[in-house]
Amino acid sequence: MTDQTTQTAPEGFRINAAGNMIHLSNVRPIDLARDEIVIEVIEKAKSLSGLVAKFKSATLDDIQAFVELSADRYDVKRGGRKGNVTLTSFDGRYQIQRSIADRLEFDEGLQAAKALIDECLIEWSEGARPEIRTIIQDAFATDKKGNLATHKILSLRRLKIEDPRWKRAMDAIGDSLQITGSKSYITFYQRDKDGKYIRLSLDPTELK
Repeated sequence: MTDQTTQTAPEGFRINAAGNMIHLSNVRPIDLARDEIVIEVIEKAKSLSGLVAKFKSATLDDIQAFVELSADRYDVKRGGRKGNVTLTSFDGRYQIQRSIADRLEFDEGLQAAKALIDECLIEWSEGARPEIRTIIQDAFATDKKGNLATHKILSLRRLKIEDPRWKRAMDAIGDSLQITGSKSYITFYQRDKDGKYIRLSLDPTELK
């Protein structure tokens, strides 16, 4: 599909998905109506997305300021935005949770681990249980973007296998794991009449 972000159609024309200039007389009214509603809704969504991003940033700053204010009571200086935090309103109706998850990636050492695991699989091909082969092969499968599922690879370390090569592979997996950053999440809750905290969704895909 042609990138139309820098293309502007002259008056009386529209640019289609293939990047071709089409005169309005050749565009069906239903296509024009569809184009109008899609653009109108997307523009509103982009505006709302920007507001949510600003709200998240401001809320993270507010939470961090409160955490530091609380720590100041004990003359404690905290370094950076670390740790998960739950803040509850005085009456218990509302809760805000800040969660910080590390972004984990594997370096080139993972290839050594994979080579050792492949050696094991080749040797075990006749006697290994098919479930184990499936678990191992699935752990190294990539998604559509070519990314590995970190949690699946790390789950291999829970398998009780005594082969020295397997143990070396598990060591290589651990050594190759790197923390490359972190991401903060904010979740909002409201307590219902039964005392259960219900998450307040800001995601339009979850709205009913």
